[in-house]
Amino acid sequence: MIAFVRGKVAGVTLNSAVVEVGGIGLELMCTPGTLATLRTGEEALLPTSMVVREDSLTVFGFLDDDEKACFELLQTASGVGPKLAQAALAVLSPEDLRNAISGEDTKMLTQVPGIGQKGAQRIILELKDRIGAPTGRPASRSGVSAPATGWREQVHQGLVGLGWSAKEAEKAVEAVAPDAGDQPDVGALLRAALQSMRKA
Repeated sequence: MIAFVRGKVAGVTLNSAVVEVGGIGLELMCTPGTLATLRTGEEALLPTSMVVREDSLTVFGFLDDDEKACFELLQTASGVGPKLAQAALAVLSPEDLRNAISGEDTKMLTQVPGIGQKGAQRIILELKDRIGAPTGRPASRSGVSAPATGWREQVHQGLVGLGWSAKEAEKAVEAVAPDAGDQPDVGALLRAALQSMRKA
């Protein structure tokens, strides 16, 4: 198994990053929050989890070991595959997940595209005793600032990639626009947009 990847970021797309390792470009599937911290040409160190299927080998990259551990634990619940686990971590931080599962908050879990009421109840039932208590750490994760003109497209594409319609994504972008400032933090703005969609 590939436990982590360290190398120069060769490229970043809507849902993945290519990291050059020993002359080979390794594609890592990542959440928008993780991708927002990466810059082409800069070195990155990402914990990883490799998912092996009959027809594919997919490597998922994470912001930190806590996110990786939650990704792997989520997949032990019935009906949760790697894509759904990644979607959960795109919407909720590891601390939010611990709070939702330990507090039996199905409403929070159903904010994840692909998790319905029954799925949320099943995740809580199967993982409540295994996910651990909330740590008390801040749920938000610091991102990297983006050019003032480019953050809207990045947040919009991130939301569409998570399953919302272009119209819903545009509305959420407008809702967080007043908070952008001169040096927008794409990761923070994406989380704020997701929060605004939950309230809606």
